[in-house]
Parts: sequence; C-alpha cells; structure tokens
Amino acid sequence: MKSWPWAILTPALIFVLIGIFAPLLMTHDPTKQDYSAILSPSSWSHWLGTDYLGRDMYSRIIGGARTSLVAMVVVLLAALIIGVVIGSFAGYIGGRTELVLISIIDIALALPSLIIALALIGVFSGEAWSWMSDYWKMIIALTLAWWANYARMSRAVVVAELQQPYIEAARVMGASHMWIFTRHILPHVLGLVVVYASADAGALVLAIATLSFLGLGVAPPTPEWGQMLVDGMSYIEDNPALVIIPGLALTAVVVSFNLLGEAFALQKVPKAVRGGLLRRKKSARAGEETARAATEAKA
Repeated sequence: MKSWPWAILTPALIFVLIGIFAPLLMTHDPTKQDYSAILSPSSWSHWLGTDYLGRDMYSRIIGGARTSLVAMVVVLLAALIIGVVIGSFAGYIGGRTELVLISIIDIALALPSLIIALALIGVFSGEAWSWMSDYWKMIIALTLAWWANYARMSRAVVVAELQQPYIEAARVMGASHMWIFTRHILPHVLGLVVVYASADAGALVLAIATLSFLGLGVAPPTPEWGQMLVDGMSYIEDNPALVIIPGLALTAVVVSFNLLGEAFALQKVPKAVRGGLLRRKKSARAGEETARAATEAKA
C-alpha cells in the first residue's frame, strides 16, 4: 500500500481548519469600519494593515476563508448528490431513460460551468427570486452548473460494474436492486467522484471568487476574497497589499486542492514494480523457464 503524501494534504487541511476556527483566529470584527485607521500599514494592532474603510485585512482574509469554505462544501455536496443520483439512475435503468438523461448531461457539459452559473444568476435576478439572497443564488447556480460531470462519471462506473459476474450472482441469489446498488455499486461510484471532487474544490473556490469579483456572488460587507480583490483594485498603486494578499490566499488554496486531487488520483495508480522485487521476479521467471525447458528436453 502506498504511503500518503502528507505534505500535499497539509495546505488544503490548513485552509479547512482556518475556515472552521475562523471566529477564534480573527483579531477584529471583519466588517467593522475604523475611519481613523484607513489604509494603515502592518502594525501590532493590524497585522496585515487595513483597507480603504479601516477594516482589518487579517481578519477579513480569515473570514474570507470561512466564506469560501462554507460555499465550497455546500456546492460540492449538493452537486455530488444530484450527479450521483442522476448518473447512477441512468446507468442502472438503461434504455430510453438513459438516453434522455445522457443527452441532458451532454448538453450541460457542452458549456463551461462558469458560463452556466452566470446565465442562471441572470435568471435568478428577476423579481420572482427577489426573496432569495445573492449568496444562495450563487450557491444554487454553481450547484446546477457543477453536477453534470459527476453524473457522467457515475453513469460510466455503474455501467461498468453491472457487467461484473458478481452482480449477476447477486441477482441470481435474489438480491434486490437497492441492495445490489448500495452494497456493490455505490462504493465504486463514490470512490471515483470523490477523487474528482477533491480536485474540483480548488476550481470551485476560484469560481466563487470570480462571481464575487463580478458583483454576482457574496455581497459586501461579508468578507470574501474575490470581493476584496475588486475593492482593492482602486487602491493598487497606493496600497498593493489590498490586492496581493487576497490574491495570494486564493492562489494558495487553488493550487493546494489541485495537488490534493492529483495525489488522490495517483493513490489509485498501481505502484511500479522495481528494485529488488523486480530482480526477484525476473529470477523466478527465468527459473521457471529453465525448468520448463529441461522437462521438455527429457520428454
């Protein structure tokens, strides 16, 4: 069994822990304005300085991590549930139902997820959806834009597993469809989609920041890295830290989750046989061939 690369897991784990314990880590209220400390440099009272409204940058970075973490987890869980249910149902039922669902999935995959999210947010901007906050509009839009890839992967795994002999044996023994799916097929489906979801987490954090940067995601004064970027653009010459700090935080999270997803994927790749084990295998094979040749010569 492969050893787990803990160095790759650490950055993503740090982000998750910061998001969970953000209220304990923040030194100031991230939304509190202090006009006497506008655009202050780093100091003991404000470790990363303040923004154009005198709000503590360190606390806003920590609060932005919590905002991104909550949105990311909600969207991933919802997209995984929708995708696994639809994809598994299509693969298990088959026939015309599968054809219709696969067509819907292919249509959803034909456009970039961010384009779909932007279109859905535009739909939600109507008066009929005025009762819903911009935050939840973003959550629903990203969920509806993210589920299709998981559905397609789930369908492929289900179709492949249904061809296995042990599935037919379970049917012959009288096992129900629900028992077969939950005990034999669902673990394989989740094992694949969770790997891809770990890599998608970074892209999803970036999508959340992008929508907030465009003014379509998290609304101020809630701290969010994309919103902090757009707020700091007007002061980039006087105080570039307003853009650099949230930009570095966003980059670090995206890269860490991409590396985590790659590490998950590599864990499923068989480790190459090399070194002493490879020499022993070659020696054993050579011995078998020699014994076989000797037996044939005697015969």
